Amino acid sequence: MKTITLLFTMLVSLSFVANNDIKKDISLVKTNVGQKLDSCFFNSKKLYGTVQLVEFPNQADFKVQIVNSFPDLKVQFVESFPDKCGEWQIVEFNGDIKVYITENFPDFKIQPVISFPGLP
Repeated sequence: MKTITLLFTMLVSLSFVANNDIKKDISLVKTNVGQKLDSCFFNSKKLYGTVQLVEFPNQADFKVQIVNSFPDLKVQFVESFPDKCGEWQIVEFNGDIKVYITENFPDFKIQPVISFPGLP
């Protein structure tokens, strides 16, 4: 009988701990979902400069999805002097920001443009 009581107590306590962890994870997801860009910074990283494309999401400063309409940021790819909001220069090494391109669950969406980069 003591064994059953002990097992029941452990089960209840584990479910309580797991439930609290899930609530914390859900609150983090709610704060990041639908986050709009209101300046040319995201998580204290500037959204212009030299950009290194990375292979894995855990290496990136942020994940982006390329779209044709309704972007969060319009990006112009330049050859030099990426010093305005939305101007990105792709480099192989030592980029100011590291970006992972994804199809699902991006931090924000970008649209490549020829002119007028920045926030829509």
